[in-house]
Amino acid sequence: MVKQKTINNIISIEGKGLHTGKISKVNLCPANADEGIYFVRTDLENSPVIHADAFNVTDTARGTTLTENGVSISTVEHLLAVLFAFGIDNMRIEVSQAEIPILDGSGKYWVELINKAGIKDLEKDKRWLVINKPVHFTANDGKTEYYAVPAEDFRVTSTIDFNSELIGTQTAELKSLEEFTSDFAPCRTFVFLSEISFLIDNNLIKGGDLANAIVFADKPLTPEATDRIAAFFGKDKSEVKEERGILNTIKLQFSNEPARHKLLDFLGDISLAASNIKGHFIIMRPGHAANTDFAKQIKKDMDTMNSVPVYDPNKEPVFDIMEIRRRLPHRFPMLLIDKIIEVGDDYIVGLKNVTGNEDFFNGHFPEEPVMPGVLVVEALGQTGGMLVLKDAKPGEKYNTYFMKFEEVKFRNKVVPGDTLLLKLQQMGPIRRGIIQMKGTAYVGNKVCVEANLMAMVTKA
Repeated sequence: MVKQKTINNIISIEGKGLHTGKISKVNLCPANADEGIYFVRTDLENSPVIHADAFNVTDTARGTTLTENGVSISTVEHLLAVLFAFGIDNMRIEVSQAEIPILDGSGKYWVELINKAGIKDLEKDKRWLVINKPVHFTANDGKTEYYAVPAEDFRVTSTIDFNSELIGTQTAELKSLEEFTSDFAPCRTFVFLSEISFLIDNNLIKGGDLANAIVFADKPLTPEATDRIAAFFGKDKSEVKEERGILNTIKLQFSNEPARHKLLDFLGDISLAASNIKGHFIIMRPGHAANTDFAKQIKKDMDTMNSVPVYDPNKEPVFDIMEIRRRLPHRFPMLLIDKIIEVGDDYIVGLKNVTGNEDFFNGHFPEEPVMPGVLVVEALGQTGGMLVLKDAKPGEKYNTYFMKFEEVKFRNKVVPGDTLLLKLQQMGPIRRGIIQMKGTAYVGNKVCVEANLMAMVTKA
């Protein structure tokens, strides 16, 4: 299993916020497993915390803003994109203002900081959001569309479409997160010259500079516009020039740099759904509002998508039937699991192949064979026993006695030919030999039985 990650050392940077223009100091700090990524406003009393969560998004105008308990942090997307690309699950981000510095308008400096701090593994396994069925999302404008389909890793295909000859339609593709540092992190944010007056008039981009954004001249650069831009950015008007449709003769690093930057933004926004994702995302006309709405939908569906175990018969089991027999006392006809296919720190997935030769089908029922619900519960219990005993050393003998089953729900039948997948999730630490678990039995994507279990573990 791949372990959760954080950084080795505290590392700091400071710079202007794009919209506030205020100097903000950021400390990137290591965090423990399962703490997640969260911001700390060190400028406010009691240093309130804002978690990087899609449901904390409150504003997406010219960036992504998170708010928790009335406290906000804005322009988080570039930093979050870099953390996602590096597979960092846990980090404390201390910020001295309400906005993350814009730096050069890309993710380049954040990459350099993370590399300087170093990355370390933590003791717990990563948690994955796995896209195991196609997901489709259409934004309110009816033009912006997102698709997510199953894939063995994370990848994105992005298309932008602006009504501008300078950019037009562009496509960017990230086939692996390993491409991010060289091919996407350096790509800068961009704006059209026609938008500059609006942003200035609305008291935005106070920290903007011709060095931290690409300005596309989609209208003639008149002397009046030159004077205004020069005055706003504190430049001599001779420094404000237009060449090949871009102000200040900034050269594009890639012919499709705008599309690549939009893809970078998407990584930062989708990371608000989960720090680790497996799936192929096809996104058309992305923007922060649609990105974060899609992240909310994905996050809302995450429990359903991740709770259904995926069985690959080509993979070797974690525990085969012989190992199960060594750990559990059950024998025919009461041994009701055939193998364990997945094991985590606090969960386990077992498998039972249900055949027409099962002894219980002789009486339940001859004309309509159905696996008794109580035996499905028993299979869950046995899988729970394997969760308890997964770390037992050879020769150690334990007995697992179930104390109670609660909230048992029978939702669908189990019949001959079914492959029954049995997932047990530990609900808390073992105390005085007592463990509580939530069990769910699946056939395909259908839930057949649910139950809460409590058991006592004793040495034999």
